[in-house]
Amino acid sequence: MGYVHDTAMSQFIPPAAAGFSAGTWADALASNVWCKSRTAADASFTIGIPVLLPSNSAALKGACLQSIDVWYSIATAAADDFASVSLYADTLAASGTANSAAAVTATLDAAHDTAAERKATGEHKLTLTLATPVWVDHEAAYHIELVVDAAATTVFKLFGARANYTLRL
Repeated sequence: MGYVHDTAMSQFIPPAAAGFSAGTWADALASNVWCKSRTAADASFTIGIPVLLPSNSAALKGACLQSIDVWYSIATAAADDFASVSLYADTLAASGTANSAAAVTATLDAAHDTAAERKATGEHKLTLTLATPVWVDHEAAYHIELVVDAAATTVFKLFGARANYTLRL
């Protein structure tokens, strides 16, 4: 059996894997591209995107998360606000103990580092880069939360995300 150390791995996360806190969301297909589309309404919502990567109980093995890309579009009208993009490390607790989540320090690309840029109409590829890449432990999981306040006619579509990582086996 050989040794793998690949620094250019990525894993696509389909929009169907995400969770949506409020609003009417539907699977949509246009020009052979799938997305989750939100019916326009003046309300806030949160999208939770799980970061689906292999984990390992041994140190420095499995996946070392580097960054995450998120593809979305905003049409008809800009959102009122796109308050935050946050990455969380979820602790998968033992039986009888509640799971918990802690914020992970990360930066956004220059085209999405302000709410004004994130909430604008158009097609978006937002990149969140970890300040310190992290090896995914077998007792941990990661997720992103996008907090958006839509205007009355804002149409929001999520096309998916991609986790970029190093794989070591």
